[in-house]
Amino acid sequence: MTAIDSPSLPIGAAFDRMPFTRRHVLIALALFVAFVIESWEQLALVYVSGDLGAKLGIDEAGVGVVLSAVAFGMIPGVLVWGPVADRIGRRPTAFWSLLAYGVVALASAFAPNATVLVALRVASGLALAGVYTITFPLFLELLPTRHRGRAAVYLSIGWPIGMLAAIGASMGLGGLGWHVVVIASAVAGLWAFAIRAWVPESPYWLAARGRQEEARAVLRSLGSPDAEATFTVARHRAGRPLDLFRGGLARITLVMLALNFVFNWGYWGLQTWLPTLLQERGLTLSASLGFAALSALMMIPGYVSASLLTGRFGRKPVFLVYVVAAALGGLWFATAESSFGLYAGNFVLAFFSMGAWGVWNTWNGEFYPTALRGTGYSWATAAQLVATTVAPSAVGALLANATGFTATMLIINAFMVATALLAVPLPETEGRELE
Repeated sequence: MTAIDSPSLPIGAAFDRMPFTRRHVLIALALFVAFVIESWEQLALVYVSGDLGAKLGIDEAGVGVVLSAVAFGMIPGVLVWGPVADRIGRRPTAFWSLLAYGVVALASAFAPNATVLVALRVASGLALAGVYTITFPLFLELLPTRHRGRAAVYLSIGWPIGMLAAIGASMGLGGLGWHVVVIASAVAGLWAFAIRAWVPESPYWLAARGRQEEARAVLRSLGSPDAEATFTVARHRAGRPLDLFRGGLARITLVMLALNFVFNWGYWGLQTWLPTLLQERGLTLSASLGFAALSALMMIPGYVSASLLTGRFGRKPVFLVYVVAAALGGLWFATAESSFGLYAGNFVLAFFSMGAWGVWNTWNGEFYPTALRGTGYSWATAAQLVATTVAPSAVGALLANATGFTATMLIINAFMVATALLAVPLPETEGRELE
């Protein structure tokens, strides 16, 4: 059916026959680097925490507060930025958020003491929350329907690349002090200008705001053969958080929030303390960083395999299989009695948990209509960030009370099992048009 035959189309239908073009590749690059920066920011200081504590004269508990400060600031940040993105647009949200983050991060590099550093890192989390919230919804709203799942999972590879960048920075710049690592983070905020230059506004959002000609212009640039139609959208109020808990969306929202919390708790509780846990098993700090780097490399084929499978088998089956496999890898890692078992178990855990995350980042953005997509994703992100804030302290308390490596890992692993159970009632979205 052509636009002439059908002058009025649901906006999602304009993406059904759309090819994947060079413009999509450029958009993917811009948003991929943004996701690398998001990963970098949350992990960079983890690997220079020793220098941070020594220079500021704080103990492990104080370092833990500094490491959690960005996530703490992002919790209210995402709840603000999500509705803002539904009201003012995805593209300006990403641009101003990332630019503001760079400015605040630069200021934090010159913090005179731990108190000021924590306050500035909370502020940088507030700023970064906008681009962190909207990266995936914006990408999903620019992709052809049949490529949406596969391409969005590839975007998730930015996370281990950010991890590797953080590890590389700690090894290459860490000797110059934690300040230099933070300055490098601030410079990354200039990538906001690449996003403004290469990434268009979402046609879904433009059509929902009645800006039909602008939506058509973006669709033409993306190669849609249906770009000349008049587009209809699902009728919802933009950016109203309470609407997430009304009607059929309420059950999805409650399950989604719980799943985001337990899934991120299991992942973040391990990643934050992985160097310490490995040192308990006899590895040196240098060997622990090498171990973490190898784990990050194993995440990449996990994402790629999930990307290839989700378009064929659907979001839910691939996600469930990968989460269960990750839990089995975590069990192997927890009970390993040799170096081979330790490495193999963690590599299985990294491969399948990150493949599952790639699917979830896509699936999680497809539950809501355009008017609520940014808001829904912001609440999902908030649930993740609560876990990000709580998990390091909780795992630290377990270690402080001499719970031990195996028991701590088994507790972390239980959250992966809960993740699989929560995913069962969620609807499949593979091949469905976005509303």
